[in-house]
Amino acid sequence: MTNATDPDKPAEGAGESLDFIRTIVTDDVKAGKNAGRVQTRFPPEPNGYLHIGHAKSICLNFGIAKQFGGKCNLRFDDTNPTKEDVEYVDSIKEDIRWLGFDWDDREFYASDYFEQLYEWAEHLIKTGKAYVDSLEADKMREYRGTLTEPGKPSPDRDRPPQESLDLFRRMRAGEFPDGALVLRAKVDLASPNFNMRDPILYRIRRAHHHRTGDKWLIYPMYDWAHGQSDAIEGITHSICTLEFENHRPLYDWFLDNIPAPCHPQQIEFARLNLTYTMMSKRKLLRLVQDGYVSSWDDPRMPTLSGLRRRGYTAAAIREFADRIGVAKRDSIVDVALLEHCVRDDLNASAPRVMAVLRPLKVVLENYPEGQVEHFELPAHPDNPEMNMRKIPFSRVLYIEHDDFMEDPPKKFFRLAPGREVRLRGGYFIKCNSVVKDPVTGEILELRCSYDPATRGGVAPDGRKVKVTIHWVSADHAIEAEVRLYDRLFSDPDPGADREGVDWTSLINPNSLEVLKGCKLEHTAAGAEPESRWQFERIGYFCADRRDSKPGALVFNRTVSLKEDNWRKG
Repeated sequence: MTNATDPDKPAEGAGESLDFIRTIVTDDVKAGKNAGRVQTRFPPEPNGYLHIGHAKSICLNFGIAKQFGGKCNLRFDDTNPTKEDVEYVDSIKEDIRWLGFDWDDREFYASDYFEQLYEWAEHLIKTGKAYVDSLEADKMREYRGTLTEPGKPSPDRDRPPQESLDLFRRMRAGEFPDGALVLRAKVDLASPNFNMRDPILYRIRRAHHHRTGDKWLIYPMYDWAHGQSDAIEGITHSICTLEFENHRPLYDWFLDNIPAPCHPQQIEFARLNLTYTMMSKRKLLRLVQDGYVSSWDDPRMPTLSGLRRRGYTAAAIREFADRIGVAKRDSIVDVALLEHCVRDDLNASAPRVMAVLRPLKVVLENYPEGQVEHFELPAHPDNPEMNMRKIPFSRVLYIEHDDFMEDPPKKFFRLAPGREVRLRGGYFIKCNSVVKDPVTGEILELRCSYDPATRGGVAPDGRKVKVTIHWVSADHAIEAEVRLYDRLFSDPDPGADREGVDWTSLINPNSLEVLKGCKLEHTAAGAEPESRWQFERIGYFCADRRDSKPGALVFNRTVSLKEDNWRKG
């Protein structure tokens, strides 16, 4: 549900249908649970850029907080310094704000709580529920058992609490090398849930942290830090994706065995999976590092910064999140639905302009040399507030190369020798002859005539033409580079595990085509970076927010029109 007057402003009531999570929250509020208070959080790990899947979680967490008069925190779960960077922190904050949400003064980090997490880890050791283990990683995996066999205790599992406490403090002090010791919780080695088989709480890792510097030599595991951070912040509903469902028993066990100030309720929902789209941050990072794409914000990437650069609007992404809803089981959503939401939003807001991407010169032999006249066309057919635009018309024009065929098939109704077409908002023109390169045979220009009686596109004698094509005046056109982006993957499920198939082999080799020397009507000359336009008969385009500058315009194709009639004839 978008706002027609401001496509980047949330519409009232957007995303407030009563899904199963909102039903739980509604019941909790009615029952007076948490004193009727609702507090959520969005907890990204700063190890990559946010993607379209994160948008679903952002809309859900911030949306629920707003709907129930609560608050939503932004918390960075920054527990792995080897993969985290300030660049990611900054990009995440920028993307969330662009999407239309704000956390006010509630910006937190798991690293804010490192001292408290450490104290609670000592509490588990003192109460006999955690121990320092010296098993090597391979041995530890072996000792944890299999799906059909329970785990067996490490030789260190019954280490006296005071000894574990001493070793843990010495781990913090840096007396042992990386990997020498870990702290494990003493839970249930026979549990069918592997997360409960004495999970690791802390590992030794000498790495510079983007916030704490070199203060810490031991770092908490995500499972240990996450739930406790929720409790410290007073989160009431810890909403996460379905892959954490098996982690919920451990989430609860930790909170039940420390003096936590509260016990948040973890609720899982199905993550977003999109056709033709890769969602793994690890694989997205490889796309960037190995040069398959130019950057995290490459317009082919499913990152929010990439979608924004391509021309997607925040309102369209919120509308998409609202439409797909919140489910309990994983499924795959057709990316066409996302494209439909973008197309709908841009159709209502994008000004129109004529653009010729593959120019073919047309000379109107019977049009007076030096004469220029102007036609008026609406900047938007359904929005009179955008006013009219004046389009200059002259003897030499450019039309789309695809709009002409010298020897057309039966169902091709555009321009051909001896055939008439209507110029958008202008005259009927007829092709009289074709000028070719004498060596290559390439078509260089068309010699045509215009009918001066058909100004406005209507013939007084009632004759009809089947096709209207777009055009620009050669003397008044502006030049631009146009980048035609397509789906990055040619396979509908590039993230699926396939034996013997490298997922990079599924990358679409035609995901980007760069066209230089494109001709646009002069009204686009002042296109600001990130401004969005409809190129008539072609699609929706956005002036590139990084590369487009006055006098050197660069446009990215956001999405095609619903029907590419200009290509189909």
